[in-house]
Amino acid sequence: MKTTLPLLFLLCISLAGFSQTTTVKDTAKKDTTWKIHGQNTLLISQSSFSNWAAGGVNSAAINLVLDYDFDYKKGNWSWDNKVILGYGLSDQVGLGWRKNDDRAILNSLLGYKAAKFWLYTFYANFQSQFTNGYSYDASNNRTLISAPFAPAYLTFGPGFAYKQSDNFRVNFSPLAARITFVQNDSLSSAGAFGVTPGSHTLFEFGASLDAYYKFDLAKNISFENILKLYSNYIKQPGNIYMDYSANLFMKVNKLVTVNAGLELISDPLATTYHEALQVRQVFGAGVTYKF
Repeated sequence: MKTTLPLLFLLCISLAGFSQTTTVKDTAKKDTTWKIHGQNTLLISQSSFSNWAAGGVNSAAINLVLDYDFDYKKGNWSWDNKVILGYGLSDQVGLGWRKNDDRAILNSLLGYKAAKFWLYTFYANFQSQFTNGYSYDASNNRTLISAPFAPAYLTFGPGFAYKQSDNFRVNFSPLAARITFVQNDSLSSAGAFGVTPGSHTLFEFGASLDAYYKFDLAKNISFENILKLYSNYIKQPGNIYMDYSANLFMKVNKLVTVNAGLELISDPLATTYHEALQVRQVFGAGVTYKF
């Protein structure tokens, strides 16, 4: 029951977004410096087998993703903000419900125009999750490997960006601070995510790169790429943190979509609970409401 609460919470936010759409549009007419848009996506996937010679496991999954943009532009100044909230659960016979998505991402880029496509910038990014994460052994016994604010990452710093459009931008910060929070006592005691055992934070100083590229593969089919890199100058700069997401959106009609997502994370500071390369995949059909 507890695992369903974040999904219900996100659903309430989604419905609130629906009810406020008119207000947002009315406000935009009065103040053209702000552009607010986003989408709410509910994905459902299911598979079942009966006397199937090749074998298979009955399963079902439900995912809710809220993706909002709050962009400001006036004169030479711009301020782009993106909020992504995602939570999902999957159920396999004999294993029960387990989460397959859990993320809260806030991204902010303040820019001052330097040339046609170039900006002086200040960049900030925050990432965490809503609920506890577990690993499972062959007997279905679970071990805690993550929790809300364990980890949470805050990265920020000055830099410069190449921004051709809202669908193509690259920001580089050569002087970026990165703070890792591990607010769970058991994970902190184990030195999870690179913190000193017993400590709840880790400070790093290095370089950060953030890139976004979205384009159309065909009519009603778009492909989105998000890349984040971080190198710590102070310790082992060659061990680069990498987070890459690829999302495919296929529009069936005004509301129905088929979405596929792949996320790859390489974190040199991850504990032994994690593999060298973390992989998350999501695929399903559902309803997407855009505004």
